[in-house]
Amino acid sequence: TICHSRTTNLREEVGRAEILVVAIGKAGLVRGEWIRPGAVVIDVGVNRLPSGKLAGDVEFETAKERASAITPVPGGVGPMTICMLLYNTLKAAKESLQRER
Repeated sequence: TICHSRTTNLREEVGRAEILVVAIGKAGLVRGEWIRPGAVVIDVGVNRLPSGKLAGDVEFETAKERASAITPVPGGVGPMTICMLLYNTLKAAKESLQRER
């Protein structure tokens, strides 16, 4: 199931998910108590709060009590994103050099 910021029954959809990937760009939009016990939560959102602190799209403190696994923000998928970006950049450069030969 794919949801978005205007999904009318977001709470129910979140509650049914065994694996939840959240990337909406709104800090704390997904409330921790909505999460199905034992679900795996991958929070891709990165939001800067007025305090300057970074926060994900999922209420981390509440969600970590219900989820079997959850990625933190910061430090969750961000480092992996950078790693894959570098990998793909090097791969593209290598393929470009091979085409020039």
